[in-house]
Amino acid sequence: MHVIVIGAGIVGVCTAYWLNRHGMQVTVLDRRSGIAQEASFGSAGLAAADHAAPWACPGMPRHLASYMFKAEQPAMLRPAMDPRHWGWLRAWLRQCQAERYAGNLGAMQRLARYSRTCFAELQERHGFEYERRNGTVQLLRSQRDVERSKPARQLMQEHGIPHQLLTPEQAIALDPHLRDASRVGTPLAGAIYYPGDDSGNCPLYARLLAAECERNGVVFRFNAMARPTQDIRGAVAGVQLHDGQALAAQAVVMANGSDATAMLVKLGVRAPLLSITGHAATVPLRDDAIGPRRAFIDQAYGVSFTPLGHRLRIASTTDLGGRRPGTHDKARRTLARAARDWLPGVLDFSRATWWSGACATTPDGPPILGRTRLPGLYLNIGHGAHGWGMAPGAGRIVADAVAGREPGEPLDGLDIARYARKNRG
Repeated sequence: MHVIVIGAGIVGVCTAYWLNRHGMQVTVLDRRSGIAQEASFGSAGLAAADHAAPWACPGMPRHLASYMFKAEQPAMLRPAMDPRHWGWLRAWLRQCQAERYAGNLGAMQRLARYSRTCFAELQERHGFEYERRNGTVQLLRSQRDVERSKPARQLMQEHGIPHQLLTPEQAIALDPHLRDASRVGTPLAGAIYYPGDDSGNCPLYARLLAAECERNGVVFRFNAMARPTQDIRGAVAGVQLHDGQALAAQAVVMANGSDATAMLVKLGVRAPLLSITGHAATVPLRDDAIGPRRAFIDQAYGVSFTPLGHRLRIASTTDLGGRRPGTHDKARRTLARAARDWLPGVLDFSRATWWSGACATTPDGPPILGRTRLPGLYLNIGHGAHGWGMAPGAGRIVADAVAGREPGEPLDGLDIARYARKNRG
C-alpha cells in the first residue's frame, strides 16, 4: 500500500515513521527545501504533555481583551474580514464554557499522555540526542495569577496530571536563575511545576527521525507543492504536483498545518481551522552566563523559555487569525520584555535570530485526526502550539487508521466528525 504524507514537519515525519513501521510504502512531500522548515522550525521546544490545554477556556476572552491596548501583548485575537474566521471565533467562544473546556481538556490530555508513551518508545529504540531537558515551570507573577490558576489546578487534579504549586522560595530552589529576576524587581508570587514534561530541539528531533525513516525506505521529496486528487467516484487517488506530475496512492495524509485549510475547501471538506502567527527568538547566552536548568513559561505574557545547549529559544503566540501589520514588532517587544524580566544579563540579543511563522488551531483545542468522508483522505492537522508534544501519538493514531488497525488511543474528541456532533449539541 502506497501512502503519501503531505508535510515534512514534526507531525508529518512522525506519521511517516509509524506508517513505515506498519509495512507501508511511504512518500513524504513538502513545499519547502528540507525537514521541519515551517512551524516545527520555530517550535517553542516544549514536548509538554502535562500542561497541554485548550486556548478555549473560561475567562480567556476577558483575559485577551485586557491586553488589547498594551504595548507588550501575549496574544491578539483579531480575525480578518472573512466569514470563516468569524465562524471560528463563534465556535471558540462556545468552547470557553466550563463544561466544554473540561471535555476538550480530557481529549487533549489523553492524546498528550499517549504521545509521551510513544516518545518513550522511540527513545528506547533509537536513543536520539536532541538537547532534552526534563520538567517545565509555569511562573505566576501575582497572587491574582495564583488564584486564577485554582480552577485549572483542580481540573489537573481530576485528570491525574502531575503538578506541584510552588512558593517563590521553592521555585528559586528549583531553578536558581530566578533569584536574579527577583533582584531586578520582577514579581514572583508562585509557580506550577510539571515534573513529567520534557523540552528540547524540535527541528533536530524531526531531522533525526526523518533520517531513521529514510534508512527504512521512506522517500522524502522537497520543493514539491502537492494537492490531493480524486477519481471519478470522489475517492482520493493520489496527488498532483505543481509541475503537473501525478503520483498515485491508496491513501493521502494531510499533515501540512495551516496549508491544509485551502486544500480542504477545494475538496469540499469543512475543517474549522484558524491560522496562528507565532514568533520566536533563538538567543545565545553571554559567554560567562549560566542559563536556566529547565524550560519555563511566563504565564502573564504567554512566553516560553527553552534551554538548547548554550542558547535559549524564546517563543510566543501573538496573533490568532493571521499576521497583521505591526505584530512582528509587538512580538519582539514582548519577547524582549519577558527576557529582561526573568534573565537579566544572561542573553546576548545582538546575536539573536528571529523567526515568525504560522500554524493552525481548532476552536476547541484538540487536533483533527483520522479519516474524512472522502475515501483515502486522512488528516493530522490543527495541533496549534502543541504540535511536537502530540506528534508521536497523533502520527501513530493516524497510521493505525490508514492501516485499518484499532488505534492505541480512541478517537473520541479527536476526529473531524466531532464538529457535526457539537453543532447538533
